[in-house]
Amino acid sequence: MLTEKQVKEIREHLELAQNPLFLFDNDNDGLTSFLLLRRFIGRGKGVVIKSYPELNASYFKRVKELNPDYIFILDKPDVSSEFFDKAKQDNLPVVWLDHHQVKKSKAKELKKQGINYYNPFLNNKTSEPVSYLCYKITNKKEDVWLAVIGCISDAFIPNFYKEFQQQYPELGKKSPSSAFDLLYNSEIGKIARILDFSLKDKTTNVVNMMKFMAKLKNPYDILEETSKTEQILKRYNEINSNYQELIKKAKNNITDKLIFFQYKGNLSLSANISNQLMFEFPKKIIVVAYVKEDIANISLRGKNVRKLTLEAIKDIPNATGGGHKDATGAKISSSYLPQFKEKIEGLIKK
Repeated sequence: MLTEKQVKEIREHLELAQNPLFLFDNDNDGLTSFLLLRRFIGRGKGVVIKSYPELNASYFKRVKELNPDYIFILDKPDVSSEFFDKAKQDNLPVVWLDHHQVKKSKAKELKKQGINYYNPFLNNKTSEPVSYLCYKITNKKEDVWLAVIGCISDAFIPNFYKEFQQQYPELGKKSPSSAFDLLYNSEIGKIARILDFSLKDKTTNVVNMMKFMAKLKNPYDILEETSKTEQILKRYNEINSNYQELIKKAKNNITDKLIFFQYKGNLSLSANISNQLMFEFPKKIIVVAYVKEDIANISLRGKNVRKLTLEAIKDIPNATGGGHKDATGAKISSSYLPQFKEKIEGLIKK
């Protein structure tokens, strides 16, 4: 949790910002965090960050184009020093709200640089999703459904779930066994998956979706096909068809303790696939690798998988990786995938 002092400070930043730019991670936690803050103050533009693992300096081109007076970074574990340097040169205040594991020394360095950095992990070693933090900041009861979407997509049932269930009993479940039980077995979960797949569309369509969501008052409207939801639902159906086929193929790679699945294609769905496999096979280590040209983007899930991930990539040149205790990502050259798999298998046997 953020402290009351931190919540107050973030609200003050939001109120000061007359033309804020929200840069957010390319998933539901990032999207709903942006929407919660945007709907709270009624202004600002959002840009999806697709670079991994960090927000790099190339995105400052968008900053220049949109000419904001404030930058808010949401749900990104790393930001390049070059990006901060450019923001400082333009005298732009930066508020960075995250929930990934971080060292206190890094937070102190950011403070010295004038970056307004907030992360509940520094307070009490917790890692509530950024959408959870944003809902606590905005406290708009009519937006509780957005916060629930962000939270369950990040494998977290928030303490305000009952509040949501009372408002929208048809969308949720009375006694869900887990966040992913809601994600895969409820109507609010279907809405979450629709939005997640909508993020994987052309930039113009993503922008239109965000504009639609910024003004939406009723979550039920997302499920109804209208002129405003036509493209959103079309994209969901297109991707979902491919996604279901990939899930079937992934299940052909089950061993005693591991599911290791690699695939190619035009679209990375590794995080989505690994999440569903973790829900269906909670006792196994899940590794899903999306290979495009010479790069493999890998999603890993399972108990204490962060330690496993960091150990598996440490001897691979230019590999990056990290994340949460039980959910991580890694990026390596695809030529090292056999070595990576062998290392994972060896570590699991230990």
